[in-house]
Amino acid sequence: MSQIAAKTYETAPARKVAFLGLGVMGYPMAGHLARAGHHVTVYNRSAAKAAAWAAECPGNATAPTPREAVAGVDIVFACVGNDADLRSVVLGPEGAFAGMKPGAIFVDHTTASAEVARELYAEAQKRGLHFVDAPVSGGQAGAQNGMLTVMCGGDAAAFDNVKPAAMAFSRAFTLLGASGAGQLAKMVNQICIAGLVQGLSEAIAFGQQAGLDMHQVLDVIGKGAAQSWQLDNRGKTMADDKFEFGFAVDWMRKDLGLVLDEAKRNGARLPVTALVDQFYADVQKMGGGRWDTSSLIRRLR
Repeated sequence: MSQIAAKTYETAPARKVAFLGLGVMGYPMAGHLARAGHHVTVYNRSAAKAAAWAAECPGNATAPTPREAVAGVDIVFACVGNDADLRSVVLGPEGAFAGMKPGAIFVDHTTASAEVARELYAEAQKRGLHFVDAPVSGGQAGAQNGMLTVMCGGDAAAFDNVKPAAMAFSRAFTLLGASGAGQLAKMVNQICIAGLVQGLSEAIAFGQQAGLDMHQVLDVIGKGAAQSWQLDNRGKTMADDKFEFGFAVDWMRKDLGLVLDEAKRNGARLPVTALVDQFYADVQKMGGGRWDTSSLIRRLR
């Protein structure tokens, strides 16, 4: 079954692009670029995954290294795991920066630190390249449906150049400030989610303990001030003890680690976020590292 759902694409000039990293997000994102008419060369640490992608998106290409993947392209998109993974595909003799043509743009969709975004932006500038940090929200379903929300930091000219192509996998693609602003905005997003999921977990656990029909209750309160994306999309699955819906606890802990590190630097006070991060650590100890983030409710049962 394809990981790339059908979508109607906006008309945009065809570009020669590369995509580095074909995980649960990158695989469909690269697929949407190909289906929108762009010529895509992909790189993945597992060559078998790249070959499978190429079989699903004929007429495009694979490459054995990031440097070879980016040769001659206008835009390089990447979505990997963390700061170290990002540096590994960008820097070094086989990294993307070693192979990009002058003036090409690197767009990083990894959820990483603002620090590494600024570091790579500065390195790109030295080499006559451009770098945009562009973490995404919308999870695996958003990537498959081509409906991600993308938060960007960097220069306006590079952003404007990239946006028409990036709309192949986006519902919104927005410049929020200078280098690092995209990563900081993603941290804001994760802070919101952490508090919302814990509140929803407590509410559902309370209602079940009180003997209420929580499917009915969620239908009712979802029409009032308690409504949220988390309630609409995860409330009933939480009530049913189902946690197989995308963004994993292990990934959330990585993201909240970035948030808490940044808060130490900028002096922000995040007592609820720090507490929920420890609750997610409890879920990991329960064996739930690959459960989705709504599994916080498991601690309360």
